[in-house]
Amino acid sequence: MIQKTFPSGVTGATSALPAVLLAVPTPDRSDADVQRSLQELSSLAAGLGMTVTQTMVQRRSEPVAQTWLGDGKLREVALLTGGSGELPRGAGQPTPSDQRLVVIADDELSPAQRRNLEAALGVPVLDRTEVILRVFEARAHSREARLQVELARLQVELPRVRDDHSMGDREGGGGRAARGASNVELAKQRMRNRMAAIRAELAQLASQGQNLDGEGPLKVALVGYTNAGKSTLMRALTGSDVLVEDKLFATLGTTTRQLSPPAVPEVVVVDSVGFLARLPHGLIASFRSTLAEAREADLLLLVVDASDDAAEAQLAVTQAALAEIGAADLPWLLVLNKADRLQQEQRASWQQRYPEAVLVSAQLPAEVDALRQVFLGRLAEGLTTAELSIPWSAAGLLAAVRGQVQVLHQEAAEQLTATVRGRPAAVGRLVDKLAQLVK
Repeated sequence: MIQKTFPSGVTGATSALPAVLLAVPTPDRSDADVQRSLQELSSLAAGLGMTVTQTMVQRRSEPVAQTWLGDGKLREVALLTGGSGELPRGAGQPTPSDQRLVVIADDELSPAQRRNLEAALGVPVLDRTEVILRVFEARAHSREARLQVELARLQVELPRVRDDHSMGDREGGGGRAARGASNVELAKQRMRNRMAAIRAELAQLASQGQNLDGEGPLKVALVGYTNAGKSTLMRALTGSDVLVEDKLFATLGTTTRQLSPPAVPEVVVVDSVGFLARLPHGLIASFRSTLAEAREADLLLLVVDASDDAAEAQLAVTQAALAEIGAADLPWLLVLNKADRLQQEQRASWQQRYPEAVLVSAQLPAEVDALRQVFLGRLAEGLTTAELSIPWSAAGLLAAVRGQVQVLHQEAAEQLTATVRGRPAAVGRLVDKLAQLVK
């Protein structure tokens, strides 16, 4: 299982720890993009019980290879942390034990960069990837979610093992004349073995929940940026008591509930983990099986917080992530959530730019019902209709498939005549059963 500790001496007892956020943006990133990223990182840190006390930004053409920060900014930060601001000469850089505060980099640091920063600043240093992983570890409750996070952690840590000199040099086991494998090589092999075991278990869990193509209820998947209001919308559409919290990654894994009031054919609504800008690639890759529900959906509802100034950028992040998991070509409907927070001119602007989108407030039942009617209409476009002549001896056939197909019209005479609509596979099975019964 995952060792739930921060690297370099930051243990799980992180409550009330003050944190200093650092960013080294390159010229291609706008000030607004940098500020959004830092706000997200601050929210993630808060979810771990840390309080951001200061934020510092240093624009550079590229980060410094050895220390990430430039010399001047490094000394400036060291004044806050009580460090020397200098790299120790020679080997044996100390691991900081001072936990008065923690420094968080809004970037993914190399092992050497993090080690050098800790030596110069005298306090533990975390990077964006580590913070996100730690949040995922804290929020993962299902077996599948815990496995996904553990796999992501191992993928991040595997290339860093070669830089961990605390593991010593070599162990035996290579035979009489062999030098044996190094501790680093053995540690890497153990990690690879564990990753293979996790992937195998995840594949087994995924296969248990899979339906054959065209089988089962119609599926609508809520996808979008984290904190876009997907869980609130889920509750409004299904009447279920799912967790709703105003924090990033409040829930992980997948939640599936039946649409309420029920529709015919049956429709289920799926809510999965939200996306985030600059989410570590390995984390998206690890959550492929969790996001498989989105890939198998009949319709995607792309949920966007229309009241957020960064809504367009968040929509782009969502679409890029869907492309990465192979769901970019699925039918989708843009849902502009939290519309109750918009001024009239803002609503008009959204409608002009996205005329096919649905503006909705999950707090207003009338607007939720209007959204329901829109996506049920979209789902109906993928259904097929058939005219059936059913002898009275087989009249129970319709009752047996009542949840899978909708009876649009029926007449009773010498035999039962019915017009039904449903998934092509479900209607096809009904036609085949009828043919067998009347032979």
